[in-house]
This record gives sequence, C-alpha cells and structure tokens, in this order.
Amino acid sequence: MKSNIKVILAIACLALATLACAAVTGGGSETPVAPIDTGVPVVPTESQPSTGDVLLIDDFSSAQWGTGTDADSSVEYASEALQFIVFTKNYFVWSTPDDQDYQNVHMEVTVINNDTDETTAFGLMCNQQAGVDNSFYYFAMTPAGQYAIAKAEAGQTDVFLTNNDEWASSDLVTKNASSYRVGADCSNGNLTLYVDGQQITSISDSTYTGGGVAVFAWSGEEAASANVSFDDFAMTELP
Repeated sequence: MKSNIKVILAIACLALATLACAAVTGGGSETPVAPIDTGVPVVPTESQPSTGDVLLIDDFSSAQWGTGTDADSSVEYASEALQFIVFTKNYFVWSTPDDQDYQNVHMEVTVINNDTDETTAFGLMCNQQAGVDNSFYYFAMTPAGQYAIAKAEAGQTDVFLTNNDEWASSDLVTKNASSYRVGADCSNGNLTLYVDGQQITSISDSTYTGGGVAVFAWSGEEAASANVSFDDFAMTELP
C-alpha cells in the first residue's frame, strides 16, 4: 500500500490524555463476557464460524470510536453510524473503539455504501501493534467486488497476503450493493475474510498474534473521494 495514512484513536483513550478527537497523521472498556443476542443479522452459511463470548458490540448510537475532520478526511458520527468521507486520492484512514489488545477474534460490521466510488476499499483491521501505528493486518473489499487480506509493517510497503500480492475479484461479492456485512477471523495465524456471510478467502500468517482492532476506509488511486458508513459492529471470541 503506497498511500498516506491517518490514525483516529478511540475517543475514550484520547480523553485520558485530554486530546479527544485529535488525529495522528504519518506513514504507513469493560465488555460483557456471556453470549448475548447482538441483534445483528448474520447470513447462516457453512462458511460462517462458530464463535464464543461477545467481546465488544456497538450499534454506533453513542460516541465511542475515534472521530476527527481535516482537509484530507472526515470521520464523524452521523445517522447513528460512523461515517468516513475521504477527500484525497489513495488515502487510508482508520478509527479504533478502544486501546485494548485482542486475540483469536471474529469481527463483523455493516458497511453502508453512500454512493461511493467503486474503487473505495473498506473493512476491518486486527492485531494493531501497541505503539506502532503501521503494523497490523487488514481485510479489504471494494464495491467493484475486489478483495485482499494484507499485512502492514512499519517502515515497509504493505503486502497483500492473498493472490500473489495483487487485488483479486470474487463473484460472491454483489457489485455496488447498498451495504455489505464484512467479517474477519483473526486467530492463531489464520486470517479469513467474509462478505455477507460467505467466505471469500483465507490465508495463514503468524507475524502478529494479538493487538488492537479498527475499521477503515481507503480511497482509490484515481478517485478523489470516498464515502462509507459503519454500523452494527460485533466482535466475538473464537475457540
């Protein structure tokens, strides 16, 4: 990934440092422990993993994730969702819910397509390394049906672990849908991407074994804008 990056930290974390809503620009809470009904629609397929305890759930009806706006992008709560608008080509922005480290998780989030360019990439991040902004895994898809699972490492060019370091396309992804349910497994070196309950791809890499989580948007190399919203985030423990 050769792009500019902006990190937007969780509001709760920044508040501790009296820096709420601040954004960091550069290169590259207590939660329930018993299973509960998330209220999030999940397509039942054999591809969907069985999961355990709920670690984090958020319908974005109240502020928890990091927010901020500048000349390059805007991440703000709107219509009970977290809206990402990117004003700059090839710009990667993410937001975190907290400063916790997680291991062996399954995540899901609904991504609302606000008539964004079909080259806009979006999805989930896991195993963000503490104190190292640009070291993590990310699970990306576009409204054009492209996808990738990638590894970012501080000081290095990102590597797409899937499809020989290139974007790939899947017929399982509905093109230019109004919304997508994006899912990811991040567990014991196994990385899997799901879209609307269907497994799209899976890969093994054990560089990172735990860390923070986030949602992200990434504008295309030739598109000057991107606009998506995130809703109904759920993260559960994998066996």
